[in-house]
Amino acid sequence: MAIFTAMRAKGAGLRTARSIKTGLWLLTLLAVTSCAQTGDQRKYDALVGTASAGFGNAPAFPTIAEALAAAPENSATPFVIYLPEGTYREKLLVSKPNIHLIGAGRDKSIISYGDYAGMPAVGAEPGSGAKMGTFDTATLTVEANDFRAENLTIENSFDFLATDALPSDHTDKINGTQAVALETGLSSDRAAFRNVRLLGYQDTLFVQAGRSYFVDSVIEGNVDFIFGAGQALFENSDIVTRPRGAERETVGYVTAPSTDIDNEFGLVFLNCRLLKAEGVPANSTPLGRPWHPTTNFPDGRYADPNAIGATVYINAFMDDHITSDGWDSMRGTSRDGTKSTVFAPEGARFFEFESHGPGAAVNDKRRQLTEAQAAAYTRERILAGWEPRF
Repeated sequence: MAIFTAMRAKGAGLRTARSIKTGLWLLTLLAVTSCAQTGDQRKYDALVGTASAGFGNAPAFPTIAEALAAAPENSATPFVIYLPEGTYREKLLVSKPNIHLIGAGRDKSIISYGDYAGMPAVGAEPGSGAKMGTFDTATLTVEANDFRAENLTIENSFDFLATDALPSDHTDKINGTQAVALETGLSSDRAAFRNVRLLGYQDTLFVQAGRSYFVDSVIEGNVDFIFGAGQALFENSDIVTRPRGAERETVGYVTAPSTDIDNEFGLVFLNCRLLKAEGVPANSTPLGRPWHPTTNFPDGRYADPNAIGATVYINAFMDDHITSDGWDSMRGTSRDGTKSTVFAPEGARFFEFESHGPGAAVNDKRRQLTEAQAAAYTRERILAGWEPRF
């Protein structure tokens, strides 16, 4: 379904037309869902915790991990797990297709864990100094197709602010504060999220690969808190920058895409709001910076030259924390092993169209799509024909 049929309209009229059309689509989607499965009457295949009235004969499991273990290995139909209100302190891997996690409410059902990159790696030899690394920190990792999550929070609870507030030479200072809440991994595709909250600080959401879709959701963090090479579409969602533990001129970066040059789309934000939490100063947060991951090649290990990051904001409200230049550069690994290579934002695919609000600006640093170019950013094209259903 094209989102921008009224693309040639101007100003507020164009934004209104978009909002109406998006709203109608969401109402239709919700109506279909309600007709099939209304509230507590929808069919659940498993419950976590004590079963309660209204859920039929679905078996109950003490933990989410045990419910996941009970799911079929290769089901062609959804296996739906209901999470009643509560906090579930679990680190989870979804490795089976068609798993659906449904919570009691976005702020009522919370999956929380606190791994971070600088902690000792699991199974490492004592004294080896091996660290976990960013990719292994996720509270929830999806490594399968057709995952769904609704009405819940996924949190990395690592106390970023406490270590961030310490001086660099403090003995308790942690080196390695990346702490992922949600990761869509290399084996993930068609992962959809509605009315979810992703909560962390540095590296909250890692869209490593595949296609993912986020609607009516909230994503919070500060440093590179939405990053990766996957194709992710965000609609009608709040993207919230959180403060640092100590005063800094740059609080963080909203995105750090590493999109492969062969993929047209990377991180796309349609009709979203870029907001700030209390304590985040004005002109402190770039929209993104280009991440070129250090990669092994036949001739050495260095920053991937084909990771031409793509982040695009269309009809986004931006609060005053967004910097006037909009984007920033990022260092990458040179062939000699140093971090001396600087990747400028002009070398990435960073664009806006009709940004508005105190943080919006049009200048040489903030490249704009034309109306014709923006018209190509439809849900169907971004998601390569996949239409998410809830």
